[in-house]
Amino acid sequence: MYNKGLYRDWVPKPVQLLMIVLLLAVVMPLGGVYTGNISYLVSGTGAMTEYFMWANYATTIGMGACMPIVLRMKMRFKVRDKMTVLLVLLGLLSYLNSTTFDPMIFVFSALIIGFLKMMVTIELFLPLMAMIGNRGMFYGAFYTFVLVLNQISAYYAVEVSIRYNWQHFYVIMSVLCFALALLHWIFMHDKYFALKIPLHYIDWLSILLFVSTFMFSAYVFSFGKQQDWLNSRNIINASIASFVSFSLLVIRQLTLKRPYLSFTIFSKNNVQHGLFMLLCLGMFLGTTSIQNTFAVGVLGYDQLTNAKLNLLMIPGLILAGVAAIFWFKKEFPLKMYIFLGFSAMMGYAIVMYFSMVLEFSYDGWYLPMFLKGYGMCSLFISVWFYTLDKLELDDMLAAIGLVLVWRTFLAVGFFSALYSWFQYHFQVVAIGDLAVYMDGMTISPQNTASNMKAVQLNAIIIATKKIFGYIILAGFGVLIYVFTHHFGRERFQYVRFIRVLSGKSVIARRRLRERKKILEEIKDAAGPAM
Repeated sequence: MYNKGLYRDWVPKPVQLLMIVLLLAVVMPLGGVYTGNISYLVSGTGAMTEYFMWANYATTIGMGACMPIVLRMKMRFKVRDKMTVLLVLLGLLSYLNSTTFDPMIFVFSALIIGFLKMMVTIELFLPLMAMIGNRGMFYGAFYTFVLVLNQISAYYAVEVSIRYNWQHFYVIMSVLCFALALLHWIFMHDKYFALKIPLHYIDWLSILLFVSTFMFSAYVFSFGKQQDWLNSRNIINASIASFVSFSLLVIRQLTLKRPYLSFTIFSKNNVQHGLFMLLCLGMFLGTTSIQNTFAVGVLGYDQLTNAKLNLLMIPGLILAGVAAIFWFKKEFPLKMYIFLGFSAMMGYAIVMYFSMVLEFSYDGWYLPMFLKGYGMCSLFISVWFYTLDKLELDDMLAAIGLVLVWRTFLAVGFFSALYSWFQYHFQVVAIGDLAVYMDGMTISPQNTASNMKAVQLNAIIIATKKIFGYIILAGFGVLIYVFTHHFGRERFQYVRFIRVLSGKSVIARRRLRERKKILEEIKDAAGPAM
């Protein structure tokens, strides 16, 4: 007997919705590390920051590795048994992170947490999408909720670390997972979702190659600056290992009867353009690293104040989600919504470019963070919708893991590493330029230390402004690209978005006039009726 729902029949619908929301609130922000308290992990464990950046990327890689097999896992096990075991395992891994000081344990536990978290998440997709109905409206509500939740959890991770220590937040998440496991053991039904499917069709070697490909890439992005990129033997070896793993992964998919990944969708026009727009989104999201450098290194914010900056994005996130629900409900053209999202990101970059001064006040963050929140949420919703639009379920599930890793890890990780490299070199050049004004006639020996600090801070500002300047120039190109792209519609069809109150577009009114004129000419040519 099958049951496509999640909970027992006697559980009221409002309680079922409450359980789904609680599950999302706990599982979605769960990870091996939390970006807000990485500095506390570094001071508490004595390990380098790069290990925890690697662990942060590992969570996304684990989610991408699980995505092609989630439907098979969903139909293999009973919902209650699977959900309970997954929540217990997630709780144990969080507790493991609270007791260890080895950074590599954080890396591997983050990878496993991402893998398990995706199995839990897929259980929530189907009932939520069935409740909302429209896929675009579902993305609008879901991504808004998740992104707001991530900002709140990052803030409380810092606050708990300050009040107690960094282990306490992991313990709290562990306890919440155990509590949810108990609740779902009581309220969930013990039936299969559909026909029971065996697991021996899963190609675990392909999963291993997928993980190794992107874990080696994550190592390069995380440790590249610390080990001086191609001057390091470890970076070169990791790059070669990533390329070889990906080559073997592609070859194996071509020889399997039931491939783990499908590359057929990457020949579709919307997928190619969608991946490019996700790369452009990564260009803007990668500025988080240089924003943190400016806030903490130049303005001297502590970690809690810096975490509060992310909370300033919440109004923008909510506005983007509400706009997306309205946009998809009215079936307005997607082009303008994407254009507004990239315009908001451009606005964020422009405001930050002109705000790079030592006298920058906290009130000045409200506008750029609002724009960043709106742009990030709107592009997460719209570009993801466009990329996966009109794809068959089997092809989409077989390739969505790669798209997920591309959006959240590769694009952001590449630009974050690129910005850190440019910032270092621009800073060295700026110090050399500023050193021209430093001599014994202008700086006394007693004031050398304070003046050196001012020179260093100004060098950071100069380097950051240069990076934002290049981002703005590239951003204008992105806006032109979005404005001229057809988005699957006929050319010039978007003029119809300009509507009059009667509901007829400008083109429709013009065509109506042309038809009347043609009919009049035909009547004149035919002469008087007999």
